Amino acid sequence: MKANPQQRRAFVGWSKAALTFLKQWPDGWATPRPEITLQMKDTNGVPQTNFTVQADATVLFSDEAKESSKVTLPLPGQWLAAIRVEIVLQAIAEERRTSRKKRNGTALALSAALKTTEGKEIKLPFYFADADHKEESYANGLPIIGVKDLWQTSADHEEQNAVWLLNKPVPISEGDALVVNLGNLAVASARVSVSPFAASDPMKAGIGQPLMKALVKKWGRTPVERDLAVRTYLLSTLWDPESVAQVRKLQNEIRECRNGRAFTMVTVARQPLVTRVLPRGNWQDETGEVVQPAVPHFLPQIANPQGRRLTRLDLARWLVSPENPLTARAVMNRLWKQFFGAGISAGVEDLGAQGEWPVQPELIDWLACEFIQPLVSQPSTLGPQPLYPWDLKHMVKLIVMSAAYRQSSNQRTDLSDIDPNNRLLACQSPRRLEAEFVRDNALFIAGLLNEEIGGPSARPYQPAGYYANLQFPDRDYYPHLDERQYRRGVYSHWQRTFLQPMLANFDAPSREECTANRVVSNTPQQALTLLNDPTFVEAARVFAAKLLAAPCASDRQRLDLAFERAVARPATDNETKSLLKFLDAQREHYAANGQEAARLMCVGLASAPKNVNQTDLAAWTQICRVILNLHETITRY
Repeated sequence: MKANPQQRRAFVGWSKAALTFLKQWPDGWATPRPEITLQMKDTNGVPQTNFTVQADATVLFSDEAKESSKVTLPLPGQWLAAIRVEIVLQAIAEERRTSRKKRNGTALALSAALKTTEGKEIKLPFYFADADHKEESYANGLPIIGVKDLWQTSADHEEQNAVWLLNKPVPISEGDALVVNLGNLAVASARVSVSPFAASDPMKAGIGQPLMKALVKKWGRTPVERDLAVRTYLLSTLWDPESVAQVRKLQNEIRECRNGRAFTMVTVARQPLVTRVLPRGNWQDETGEVVQPAVPHFLPQIANPQGRRLTRLDLARWLVSPENPLTARAVMNRLWKQFFGAGISAGVEDLGAQGEWPVQPELIDWLACEFIQPLVSQPSTLGPQPLYPWDLKHMVKLIVMSAAYRQSSNQRTDLSDIDPNNRLLACQSPRRLEAEFVRDNALFIAGLLNEEIGGPSARPYQPAGYYANLQFPDRDYYPHLDERQYRRGVYSHWQRTFLQPMLANFDAPSREECTANRVVSNTPQQALTLLNDPTFVEAARVFAAKLLAAPCASDRQRLDLAFERAVARPATDNETKSLLKFLDAQREHYAANGQEAARLMCVGLASAPKNVNQTDLAAWTQICRVILNLHETITRY
């Protein structure tokens, strides 16, 4: 504003008008006497006998059912930026309330229009709205933010209010009026106010005395007062639309994060139930012996000299006690499976009597002991590092730096009969990536993977109508249209048993029960997913753009670069010959079908580079789709 003399003059004029308004309405909200228009459900009813306007502009309504209620307010000031609806408690309304049952909450879908002196009504769209009290409404399992579309009033509070911010504040001419449609709002009394002062938070609109204090001072404003005056002017007049758009975008992101709070199930402690031995499994027989919480008798027992009732905290401490061998062995067995394809005991879900005896018992014992109390110091560029009990990073580093893990995956022919399943680890075991990693791998190859750790779930692309059969309530799925689209698969949104389709095709289990050992299949649907899923098509397109931008002298060099990036080796002669032939055919096809190339460039969020030939990019996208579809690309060697 400092560099814009015209805006400085406009700000001075706005400040004078704002001070004039605040002197008449100190809280920043004007409540002129309204005109009421009612449409009764009973066509024989007389609307004029079903409401009363009080001196403070509060409207008292009768108990008669209404089809709609319209409030028309003469507008003071030079701008209109916010509308407030208050449900207020008046003495007469209190008498009516006590003479009947407690009123349930009601709903308000507010609409407003500016009525000019010529009688023309201009609809006023809203940007955002919120209320101090409301009954939560839910969508996709989360509370709906704000009340812009519907304010479900709280049945537990007599006095409450909601504020609607206009999408674009409007200048007011003398004689203009505001028409607010309250619908069939079922309340005993309500008041509608208007304000020329907007704010990022609707409940802080109006501002009042702090703004007056800031505007009265011509000199010596504090930084806080100066910021308040300039910010209010910006949001109340939209004199810089680009800055307002940025502010609103950031504010929306903050709201979507729900101020960093996440919802969780909280249990309430209560007196433990009496637990008995069930004679012959009959749960109705209460003659059995009363039993207390304890661990199996053949395992180390929990120290309890006081003889008190054991709690879940005791169980947690027992699980990670150095005297308990089970936890560390189970965790190390599963970690070993993650890096070698099979656990030291193949039954990772059962290390008990029903499970397989470990192939190398001494190894799993040593890993468990090292996990509980590490003794092996590992090399580090930062010098000697302290060792901590139960340090998973330490164990991961220990395993991946071992000679066993760093072996080639090419099995010796003389061992195929002796150890067909490679349980003795004479070589590394090749295996297909798990479902989440298949997607992550494609995004990483393309340079799209968002490696941000933690935070809310991400919503990747998903077929339209996939949730059609999921009801109570009905759910609509909207994929994220920003960097969250490229987050790792572990953060993918998961709606009950409706597993994300791409993950389901690659054998990710549903969450109906714990699954320690995933089944791996090889189906045509997996190949179709790698070819046609928007995530993989977009990854191929971005991968192709990177190849075309690379300083390569020929298509052969680009193919080698693509293979090095995807499978860590150059293309073979047969692969090069076949793919170059395919590349020529695709170039010829897209040269004759430019519209298909243009449609291909529109798949996904990432924009196509403008300085690249579209035909060439489309042809190379098809090459990259083939490479991302290779069995070798989704296999860990």
